[in-house]
Amino acid sequence: MSVEKKTPQEPCCSKLKMFLAAMCFVYFAKAFQGSYMKSSITQIERRFDIPSSLIGLIDGSFEVGNLLVIAFVSYFGAKLHRPRLIGAGCLIMAMGSFITAAPHFFQGLYKYETTVSHFSASNGTESILPCLTNGSLAQDEIPTVEIQAECEKAASSSLWLYVFLGNMLRGVGETPVMPLGLSYLDDFSREENTALYMALIQTVGIMGPMFGFMLGSFCAKLYVDIGAVDLDTISINHKDSRWVGAWWLGFLLTGGVMLLAGIPFWFLPKSLPKQGETESEKKLNEGEQDCFIPDNNKHSNAPDKPAPVTMAALAKDFLPSLKKLFSNQIYLLLVCTAFVQVNGFIGMITFKPKFMEQIYGQSASKAIFFIGIMNLPAVALGIVTGGFIMKKFKLNVLGATKICIGTSLLAFFTMLIQYFLQCDNTQVPGLTLSYQGVPQVSYQQNTLISPCNMGCSCSLKHWDPICASNGLTYASPCLAGCQSSTGDGKNMVFHNCTCVGDSPFPYANMSAVLGQCPRKSDCDYMFKVYMAVTVIGAFLSACGATPGYIILLRTCLKWGTKQCGGRGACRIYDSGAFRNAFLGLIYGLYSLSYILWGVVYIRLSHREKKLALKNQLKTPEQDGNGVSAGNGNASSAIVKCGENADQETTI
Repeated sequence: MSVEKKTPQEPCCSKLKMFLAAMCFVYFAKAFQGSYMKSSITQIERRFDIPSSLIGLIDGSFEVGNLLVIAFVSYFGAKLHRPRLIGAGCLIMAMGSFITAAPHFFQGLYKYETTVSHFSASNGTESILPCLTNGSLAQDEIPTVEIQAECEKAASSSLWLYVFLGNMLRGVGETPVMPLGLSYLDDFSREENTALYMALIQTVGIMGPMFGFMLGSFCAKLYVDIGAVDLDTISINHKDSRWVGAWWLGFLLTGGVMLLAGIPFWFLPKSLPKQGETESEKKLNEGEQDCFIPDNNKHSNAPDKPAPVTMAALAKDFLPSLKKLFSNQIYLLLVCTAFVQVNGFIGMITFKPKFMEQIYGQSASKAIFFIGIMNLPAVALGIVTGGFIMKKFKLNVLGATKICIGTSLLAFFTMLIQYFLQCDNTQVPGLTLSYQGVPQVSYQQNTLISPCNMGCSCSLKHWDPICASNGLTYASPCLAGCQSSTGDGKNMVFHNCTCVGDSPFPYANMSAVLGQCPRKSDCDYMFKVYMAVTVIGAFLSACGATPGYIILLRTCLKWGTKQCGGRGACRIYDSGAFRNAFLGLIYGLYSLSYILWGVVYIRLSHREKKLALKNQLKTPEQDGNGVSAGNGNASSAIVKCGENADQETTI
C-alpha cells in the first residue's frame, strides 16, 4: 500500500508571496513612470525649445543607462542579495524622476512667444493698430554671439541635461528588476506556479502605462507655471502649439510611487525555502543549480558541500560566457530582430502624440489620453491572447516564430493603411496656401508677406496664430492685417483684418480670435478611422510581442522663436512630409525586421529537420550515451548535469 506524499501547506502571507506582491507593485511603478515620460516628451520639447532630434536623444538615454549595466547586473546579481539590489534600483529610479523634474524649479517663468501683450487693453478697447504696433517688434536681426550667450545663460536653456541624466538614471535603476526579480521567483516557487506568478506580474504591470498616459493627459492640461502665475493673464490654451503643460508635476508623483515600491525589498531575505520542497528535493535542486555556476572545486574532498563561488571566479568566467553566448547564431539573429523592432516601437510611442496633433489637429492632452484609454488596453488584450494561443496549441519555438511573424505582418498591414488616412494641412496663408487661396507649401519666410499686410512691418519670426472668420489661420494678427482689437487675454478679438477681406473666402465680418482654426469635419472622421486602425494594429502587434522605432523630424514649416532669439521648437509641420518621414521610417524598420525574421525561421526550420533526421537514424546500438531508441522522444534530448558539458547549447 503506497503512501501519498503530501505537499507542505504554504502560509497565506509567506515571504515569497510578499516578494510577489512587491514585484507586482514595482512593475506597475516602473511602467507608470516610463509611460509618463513618453507622454511628456512634447511638453519637454516645448519647455526647453529643443528640436525633436535632441528629444530623441533624451528619450534614448533610458536605454543607454540600461545597457551600461545590464550585462554585469544579470551575471553577477544572482550571487548577491537580489531583493536589496532591486530595492537599490527602485531608489535610483526614484532619484532619476526627481532629477528630471528639477529644472522646473531652477528656471524662471515660461515665456511663450506672443505679440498680444503689446496691444492688449485692460478696459476692453484698444486704439492702437495691431499691425502698426507690431512694426516696432520687427527685430529680425540676428543677435551677436555674446548677447545670445548671455541670454541663454539667463534662460537656463541647458537645463535639459538634467532631464537626460534623470532618464539615464532611470534606465540604470530598472536594470536589476526584471532579471533578478524573475529569477528569484523561479528559484523559490513551484515549477507549476512560476508561469502563473510571472503572468500576474505582467498583468499588473500593464496597468502602469494606462495610468501613466492618463496622468500625462491631465498634466498636459495644467499650465506649466500653475500656482506661480495668474492664469487669467495667459492668452493661450492647451490646444495651442506654444502651450506647455505641468510636465514636472507627474515626475514628482511617479518618483514618489517608485520610492514606495522599493521599500519592501530591503526587508526580504537573500534566499527562501522552495515551495513544497522536501529535504531530498532541496539537495537535488542545489546540485542542478551548481551546474550553471562555474565550479573551481571539482576535486574537492567534500562534494556534498561545495565551496561557495567567489566573485573573482565569476568575473574570470564572465567574458568566456559572453563569448559563448554571442557565438550562437540564432540568438544573435533574434537580438538583431528585436533591436530593430523595439527601436521602432519606442519611436512610435514617443512621437505618436505629436503625430496625432499635427496630422489630425488633436491637442497633445487629448492624443495622450486616447493612447492610454484605447491603445494600451488593446496591447494588454493582445498579450493575453498571444499567451492563450501558445498554451492552447502547445506551440514549440518554431510555432512561436510563426505566430510572431504572422501577427507582426498583420500589424504592419494596419500601419500601411495609416498612410492613406490623411488630413489636409492646416490652412495658413503664406505657409500652406497663398493669400489668394492657392494650395502651396512654403518653407520661405518671405511668402508670409502680401499686399494686404505689407504696410504693417510685421515680424516674420513670431508664431501668434489667430483664427479668422473665413476659416483660415493667420500666423499673427499683424500678418492678417488686423486694424484694431477688443478684450484681453484669451478673450481678445481682432477687427478690420484686411487680409481676411482680400482672401478668396471674403466675409463681411473681417474679424479673428486667438488660436488656430479647427480642422475640417472630415478630418474628425478620418481621426476616428485612424484610431480604430491603430487599436487593431496594437492588438495584433502585442499578440506576437513585437514593436519599435526612433525618428528625427525635419519637416517643419514654422519654427518657434526662443526667448533669446534662436530657433525653438516647431509650431506647425508640413503634414504630408511629416507623414512620409514618420511612417516611412517605421515601414523601413519593420521591413528590415521581417527579413531578419525570415532568416531566423529558415535557420530554425533547418535545425528542426536535422534533429528529426538524427532521431530517425538513431538506434540503441548507435547511441553513444546508452540511451535506448525507445526513449527517442523529446525527453531524450535532456542532458543530465555533468554530461556533454562541452556541447554548445542552442535556442
